[in-house]
Parts: sequence; structure tokens; C-alpha cells
Amino acid sequence: MYFLKPRKAALANSLALIIVGLISYYYNSTSITVLIPVFLGLAIFLCYVFYEKNNKVIAHICVGLMLLAFLGLFKPLMGTISKSDFYAILRVSIMQLISLYSIICFISSFIKARK
Repeated sequence: MYFLKPRKAALANSLALIIVGLISYYYNSTSITVLIPVFLGLAIFLCYVFYEKNNKVIAHICVGLMLLAFLGLFKPLMGTISKSDFYAILRVSIMQLISLYSIICFISSFIKARK
């Protein structure tokens, strides 16, 4: 299976978290906590900017942030499922799936680097 390069995966994940998070805030501006994925996306974007080939520290920080985003979106997903809000479920699921894919891209690059 073809995986994106880690740097491109970080860019895709950061843009997804930022764009979908801002859309969520625009439609559901009841709480400022909706912007948490946006801030995580900005941190991942900073990792993208400073990521160079074989920069292990930045890569591991980036994966940690992606894992935090992926795991942190489970509670909002359960809340949107209980409300039966299809579009909110879709937004949270998109952010989670892209975060999971990006984590897999980084892990596959870590495995390739060890060989």
C-alpha cells in the first residue's frame, strides 16, 4: 500500500484539523473548546514547517500531537453520536480518520528507517 511521506502526511493532518475545526466552530460556536483541534492542527503545522529528513525529534513530537488529536476526538464523537447529528459525526470522523492515516504514515516511515 502506498503511504504519503511523513512531511506531506503532517501537512494533510494539520490542514484537516484546522479547516474542519474552523467549520465546526462556525456552525457550532457554543463553546471555545471546539477550537482545540485547530490549535493541535497549528502545532502539527509547525512540525511540518520544521520537519527535515531524518529529524527524529520533530517527527516524534508530530506523531505525539497526532495521537493526542486522534484520541482526544473520541469523546466529541461519542457526544455527536448520542445527539444523532450526522454532520457533526462526519466532521469529527474526518478529523479522526485523517489523523489515524497520518499516524500510520509516520509509523511506516519509522519502520522503513529501521531496516
